Amino acid sequence: MFFDISSLQPVTKVFGSLFVLLLVATLVSFLLSRSKPQTDHTELTQRINSWWIMMGVFALSLYMGPMVTILMFAMLSFIALKEYFSMTPTRLVDRRVLFWAYLTIPLQYYFISIGWYGMFIIFIPVYAFLFIPFRMVLAGETKNYLRAVGNIHWGLMLTVFTLSHLAYLVVLPNEAEVKNLMVSGSGAALLLYLVLLTQLNDVSQYIWGKLFGKNKIAPAISPNKTREGLIGGVLTTGLLAMALAETLTPMLWWHGLLVGLGIGMAGFIGDVSLSAIKRDIGIKDCGQLIPGHGGILDRLDSLTFTAPLFFHVIRYCYY
Repeated sequence: MFFDISSLQPVTKVFGSLFVLLLVATLVSFLLSRSKPQTDHTELTQRINSWWIMMGVFALSLYMGPMVTILMFAMLSFIALKEYFSMTPTRLVDRRVLFWAYLTIPLQYYFISIGWYGMFIIFIPVYAFLFIPFRMVLAGETKNYLRAVGNIHWGLMLTVFTLSHLAYLVVLPNEAEVKNLMVSGSGAALLLYLVLLTQLNDVSQYIWGKLFGKNKIAPAISPNKTREGLIGGVLTTGLLAMALAETLTPMLWWHGLLVGLGIGMAGFIGDVSLSAIKRDIGIKDCGQLIPGHGGILDRLDSLTFTAPLFFHVIRYCYY
């Protein structure tokens, strides 16, 4: 299954702008390292280099078509779920149950690949959520049973169900004709729109918070989050969403503004929700897979909340 290349022109223009932006960031990082050699710029350099790799992989998957994009997100869900189970306490007796949790990934993404929306939307929060406690009961261990069930359920919800909405975006405009060899690139545009806004929302909230942040929102969970950073980031995301709405989505500009404001708020909630988990466990990052960023889950935390929100708004209103 391939995207119609001619319909990917808006996507290509946006990626071109991102390429220029990263080029400027790379140049600034290089000049800083030369002008201030006494200051350690290692983390900044690592972050920028990682963004080059992430953008390259993301762009390549989009241009190679929906099936490759779906496979990429299936792999991301697997890595994210593995990070989650690695950092959260799991009972020894439940190790075999984790096999069934991992098995939900290929099934969930298979339903996406054939455009089966009904099963996609209920498979994990209904069938998987009912089967896994049953499988745990068969182990015969009741100590910390409720905590163990909740831990696995939340892991599936956070790393598989919510993230799979990203993959469904690429087949959403053509779910009635998903078996065709050639599909429109509008699904790729929707995905790029969401990922771009969510990631830039994280960056803009950080920048606004550094420049004007005074009033902390949740100091016990994320000490660097401020009201000024949140407001500035949400407004910035809303304006960018408005500017790109008619280029990458079927939305009018004012619809894009409202959706962008929602993405800004949802991204913040996703970020602090994962921070709360890490605070509870007592760790800083979910992993070390991405230099300068942490683990996959650290990079996708905001998307776990923005993806379902954006997907259902778009599907309900436009498809």
